[in-house]
Amino acid sequence: MNIAIANDHVAVELKKILAEHLMSKGHSVTDCGTNSGDRVDYPIYAKLVADEIKNGSCERGILICGSGVGMCIAANKFAGIRAVVCSEPYSAKLSREHNFTNILCMGARVIGIETAKMIADIWIEAEFEGGRHAERLDMIKNFENRDV
Repeated sequence: MNIAIANDHVAVELKKILAEHLMSKGHSVTDCGTNSGDRVDYPIYAKLVADEIKNGSCERGILICGSGVGMCIAANKFAGIRAVVCSEPYSAKLSREHNFTNILCMGARVIGIETAKMIADIWIEAEFEGGRHAERLDMIKNFENRDV
């Protein structure tokens, strides 16, 4: 799977470790930055990952900031993006099965490295269930189209 990954200045180390972990599992990783500890504005990086998904270069994305919340809010501003912030595996799994999320957001100040790996693995492995969940996603798409 092709996965775009980005972070803000708080999460440089976690992104690096998580990218290496994903590659060790056979995934391709597109690093959208930042690779510096200098202060940056997280919405820029959320857009870079959203663009990778929207243009079809990557199937999914992972965004990491201090809490995961800012990245999630920014990513969800783009039509077709369904981002979720997760601090534990159960929500990550259900977000894929029920909401067909395509961006996973995590907080480097909230979770540790091994938890981040576990959350990412479960999120990647989970499959969308369709059915009533697909009907709900269609409602969301209609909201997006109405606001254009």
